Amino acid sequence: MSRLWKIVLLVVAVLVVVFIGLRMAGGGKEKSSGDAAASAERGGPPADAGPVPVTVVQAQRQDVPVYASALGTVSAMNTVTVSPQIGGQLMSLNFREGQEVKKGDVLAVIDPRSAQASYDEAAAAKRQNQAQLATARSNYQRSSAPEYAQYVAKTDLDTQRNQVAQYESAVAANEASMRAAQVQLQYTRVTAPITGVAGIRAVDAGNVVSAGTALVTLTQVHPIHVVFNLPERQLGDVRAAQQAGAVQIAALDRTDAHVISGDGTLDVVDNLISSDSGTFRARALFANQDNILWPGQFVNVRLQLRTIGGGIVIPTQAVMRGPDGEYVYVVQADNTVKMQTVRSGVEVGDSHVQVTEGLKGGERVVSEGQFRLKPGAKVNALKPGETPAAPTEAELKAAQQQNGGGRRGGGPR
Repeated sequence: MSRLWKIVLLVVAVLVVVFIGLRMAGGGKEKSSGDAAASAERGGPPADAGPVPVTVVQAQRQDVPVYASALGTVSAMNTVTVSPQIGGQLMSLNFREGQEVKKGDVLAVIDPRSAQASYDEAAAAKRQNQAQLATARSNYQRSSAPEYAQYVAKTDLDTQRNQVAQYESAVAANEASMRAAQVQLQYTRVTAPITGVAGIRAVDAGNVVSAGTALVTLTQVHPIHVVFNLPERQLGDVRAAQQAGAVQIAALDRTDAHVISGDGTLDVVDNLISSDSGTFRARALFANQDNILWPGQFVNVRLQLRTIGGGIVIPTQAVMRGPDGEYVYVVQADNTVKMQTVRSGVEVGDSHVQVTEGLKGGERVVSEGQFRLKPGAKVNALKPGETPAAPTEAELKAAQQQNGGGRRGGGPR
């Protein structure tokens, strides 16, 4: 190889080494910038960032009610189909559909003339037999008097005495017929057997009805029942609550948004667990004075089983879930955070949860902004609804200088 080619190869090798060195120096800076950007993308603060603003609340101690929930169906306490007990033409219906009627109110009137005639006939027969009884008694008393007894044969005296008994029996039979006719006459006025709401009538006035023809259905709406099913694993808790006293039950709307009736109590627990569904039936009793519950309505039932005294309560969103279970970020005295393993218990309302293990009352936990944290991170603790303070002019200038220096050091690309 000639001397010229050796010099050319040496120059090329030097240029390659210099180029590689420059690329490595630039790559280190890009890697540093890339790590900072990746840290920001992961949610963690950059190494030179200030305290992370987060919302912090204290773990509160309070009595926590424990509930069992189920879907329930409202059912009338009593449902009666009103039917006449005698036949005849329906003269009138004395109620309005949907009206609440009282027990004893006249709902319908059936033509009473046939029953009235039967009563009058029985009354006339009674008067006739009473007259004959009076004659028989007079004859017997006269024949049995001392001055006439010697002229009357004993056989005739026995006949007269038996005749008196015969007419007395006839009068008694007439009285029974009158009572029966009076009952039939009373049946011509169909009355309400319970206090309840009248449904849609099943027959119109003017039709000829017979005994057993349905006229209308009455449903008792106050008090009223709510029937629901619970899983068999809760049977012990329900029975224990029932033995401890009156079990309070509330009926909520279908969306669980609000309580529509909160004065219910547990009435009865069924004596059988369904082998098909693994549930048992229970029934609640509500006063329902405002008629807000209606037969056939679906409601959500909330049954209070017991109360946990002095439970630790925190917002639900403060509890995070990781590979090792549930945890929260606890703010320490120096405003740094640590991960604390906890175990959540029952829900408290729609936004809080009771913690059974891992927290003490008064400890501060992060409820918002915890996705930007890692153990040991410095935080700016804010109250719920509070926003971070606006940066001062000096802080803005320092940030601009820091960002500008970074850009100059990195060079244009």
